[in-house]
Parts: sequence; structure tokens; C-alpha cells
Amino acid sequence: MPLFIAIGGAVLLVLVLVLFVLSRIKVAGPNEAFIVTGRKGRTTQTADGGRSTDMSGQKVVLGASVFVLPVVQKLQSLDLSSRRIDVGIKGAVSKQGIRADLHGVAIVKVGGTEDAIRAAAQRFLHQQDEIEDFTREVLAGALRSIVGRLTVEEVIRDRAAFASAVAEEAEHSMTNQGLVLDTFQLQDILAEGSYLQDLGRPEAARVLKDAAIAEARARQQAEQERLLAEEAIAEANRNLALKQAGIQAEIDAAKAKSAAAGPLAQAERDQAILSEQQKVAERNAELKQRQLDTEVRKPADAARYKVEQEAEAARNAAVLQA
Repeated sequence: MPLFIAIGGAVLLVLVLVLFVLSRIKVAGPNEAFIVTGRKGRTTQTADGGRSTDMSGQKVVLGASVFVLPVVQKLQSLDLSSRRIDVGIKGAVSKQGIRADLHGVAIVKVGGTEDAIRAAAQRFLHQQDEIEDFTREVLAGALRSIVGRLTVEEVIRDRAAFASAVAEEAEHSMTNQGLVLDTFQLQDILAEGSYLQDLGRPEAARVLKDAAIAEARARQQAEQERLLAEEAIAEANRNLALKQAGIQAEIDAAKAKSAAAGPLAQAERDQAILSEQQKVAERNAELKQRQLDTEVRKPADAARYKVEQEAEAARNAAVLQA
């Protein structure tokens, strides 16, 4: 019995030790970094071949597990998640002396290197909510500094360049605290009085003028297209009327030809009859002429010839007698 008690106690002790060891193993998430303090300094080789010893007593763990010794070591967690921070300033004086209110949005996070994490841990480890306040202060100062170098028109005309200048201005202050500015965007700018409205009036007038001109041109184009369409319709109607008139003329000519076919045929027949009658009359006249020649002219010519011969004979006889 005492043996079983001793074995059970040993097993229980081992189990407790295993659970204790497991409880001292910590695993860092993808959006957090562990800082283990109280460890012995580690010696590393530098780029120039020398050796450097870390005397800070801090170990930074990213996305890995670490065993934390009880009593002599302590583990702290630093959030690496990005933070969306609204930044606004009022009454910033521009280059030409115009006061303006600006509002922007920044995305900030703790840097992903050991040096950045150590710097951020020294400044914000126990007050990580102050990262947003610190970022607002730094960006507000950068905004006022950049606005003072530019005119309101330059800020409005190229917001991307303005945001880049603000980020560059704030980079040094934030890097020293282990922070990284992912992006900064200027969302709104309001100038005092009616400066922005007055600034936009010439452009608005130009836009209205261009719109009126474009509308007038569109109406003119529509009217021209309407007139062309009406002209095309009139041309088509004229061509149709001409074709219909030509067809009707052909129909009328055919009807007239058909109506005149009977009389023309009768006239042709009458003409043929008259022609035949004329030929008969001509033959009758020719026949009568020949009959007259035979019965009248030739006997008369013969008698005349006889008388002439007798007179000639008498004359010749008288001449002879004389």
C-alpha cells in the first residue's frame, strides 16, 4: 500500500510539473509580439565581424512560442494590429494667410522589427491606448507645418502629394517611438468664410457655359438631323411620285394605244383600199390615153402628115414648073 501511494504521488507530481511547464509556454499570435524581460543578455555577431551583447534583458518573440521562467522572467504582450485614427485640426494658416480646418485619416501600427517593437514597448507597453493620442499630436503638428508652406489651392489640387508630405514630416517622430504610418489621407478641407465657394465660382461658371454650349450644339445637331430626315422623306416622296407618274403615263399610253388600235386598223384598211382604187384609176387613165392615141392622135398625125406631104409635093411641082 505505501508503494502504491508513493507511485501515485510521483505520477501526480510529474503531472503537475508537466502542466506547470505547459502553462509557462506562451505562443504569440500573428498580430502580437511578446517581450520577455529578465533574461540573460545574448551575444550576436555584427555585420563587420565583431560581437555584440544585448544587455537590455529583453527578448522579442514574433509568431513563435517561448518558455517563460517563473520568478526570474516576465512576459508582456504588445498589440501589432493596425489602428485607424481620425486626425483633425482647426484654424491652420496657409501660405497666403487663409485659415482652414482639415480632417484626415491615418492607419498606424507598431513596426514589425525587434528594434521598433522594443522602442514601442518602452513608450507604450502599459498604455497602448496612448498610441492613438500620440499619433494625432504628431500628425496635427505635421499638418499645420505643411499647410503653412502651401496655398489652399495647392492643397486641394494635389491631395496625394499633400498627404505624402505630411507622412514624410511625421515619419521621424513616429519611427523613434517604434510606430509605422501605413497611410494618411486628407478627407476634407474647409477654409474660412466663403473662400472655397469663391474659388470655385470661375470653374462653376465655365462648367455652366460649356454645358449651355454643349446643349445648344446638341439642339442644333438634332435640328439639322430633323431637317435632313425631312429632306430625305421629301426626296423619297418626289421619287415615288415621279415613278407613279411614269407608270401612270405608261398605263395611259397603253390604254390609248389599245383604244386607237381599232380605228388605226380601219384607217389602214381604207388607205389600202384607196391605194388600190388609185392604182385602178391610174391604169384606166393609162388605158384611155393609149386608146386615145390609137384612135385619135395617130390618125390625125397620119392625116396631117399626108396633107404636109401633098403640100410639099405641090410646092415642089410649082417650083419645077416655074
